[in-house]
Amino acid sequence: MNLANLRDQYRALLVDGIAPFWLKHGIDWEHGGVLSCMKEDGTPVSGDKYIWSQARSVWTFSALYNRIEKNPEYLRAAENSVRFLLAHGRDEQGRWVYHTTREGQVVDGHVSIYADCFAVYGFSEYLRAVRDEKLLALARATYDRVVARVEEPDFNEVAPYPWPPHRQFHAISMMLTLVTDELIVTTGDQGLESILDRHVERIMQRFVRPERKLLFEFLSENWKELPPPEGTAVMPGHAIECMWFVMHVAARRGDRELARRAAEVVRWHLEAGWDPEYGGIFLGIDAEGHPPYLANADKKLWWPHTEALYALLLAHHLTGEAWCMEWYEKVHEWSWAHFPMPEAGEWWQRLDRQGNRVTEIIALPVKDPFHLPRAATMIVELLEGRRGFHH
Repeated sequence: MNLANLRDQYRALLVDGIAPFWLKHGIDWEHGGVLSCMKEDGTPVSGDKYIWSQARSVWTFSALYNRIEKNPEYLRAAENSVRFLLAHGRDEQGRWVYHTTREGQVVDGHVSIYADCFAVYGFSEYLRAVRDEKLLALARATYDRVVARVEEPDFNEVAPYPWPPHRQFHAISMMLTLVTDELIVTTGDQGLESILDRHVERIMQRFVRPERKLLFEFLSENWKELPPPEGTAVMPGHAIECMWFVMHVAARRGDRELARRAAEVVRWHLEAGWDPEYGGIFLGIDAEGHPPYLANADKKLWWPHTEALYALLLAHHLTGEAWCMEWYEKVHEWSWAHFPMPEAGEWWQRLDRQGNRVTEIIALPVKDPFHLPRAATMIVELLEGRRGFHH
């Protein structure tokens, strides 16, 4: 596989496809933010705004500006979403709300810590383009509150997913690994490394189960395995995405052994999560072969595939192991054959097991400017030699 051609393919997808699609269909110049409640082709469904989509758009347009090309239109789109978030995104306690109307009236308040995490993530990238001490202080205050809140015994703000009592959620440490590492890169604050250690350790020592060769999404409150079907629920895409978060930490710290271990976990989830009949990565599987716990488990969604595309190229870059490129080519071939919408420049988000388009809502009624552009942006960065071990 020619890596220069691959880089050009992803750069073209971003610059000629995704960015024009979102600038045309997604930006709400009137009220701020993005209109992500849309059909696949960009046709609006409603003006409702999910705050994590707004925050993700800040990350995406800031990253396009910072990492792909200094197009002022990208920064203007990011600023437009920042303005909406600052005007409408928080409640009286400063916590991030979940869902507003187009104009910014709150529909659902603080029911998802992920909204807070994505706000920090988006602002962290934006602050690499624009110096803004007040915004940095807000990002830090949000972050500090999240880090404390997730340890409290009554914590349960995990919409859109239910939180059964007395559970540990992989997604919490996963998000905090990403957000903490990004904040360290943005701010240089070494004081955050111990928080990062805590969450990486939980992922790699608790949720990752080497004897099972799987990462479990849910554990008991004292980190033990739960009975099926909840306790044996595995989301291959989630595990793969989390592992490139861990590989970023490993690369920044020069920790080759952590990078190798994370890469190996990626491999496990491709081997377990690949559909042997139709190809593609299942949304959910069960560790013991029971019917999966998660709804829509046999669907082929765009995001596990985009996460795998980046994770595999990164794993190859950091470990040099041949299997990474063998799997990359397999995932690339399936993804590029099934997801692209040439007429729109974007990708379909939802396919059935056979790879046909489906329209039912999975998680939220949105098309997000996030997983695909993020993966493509970081693939371009990687293939241009701007990622790797720091030490």
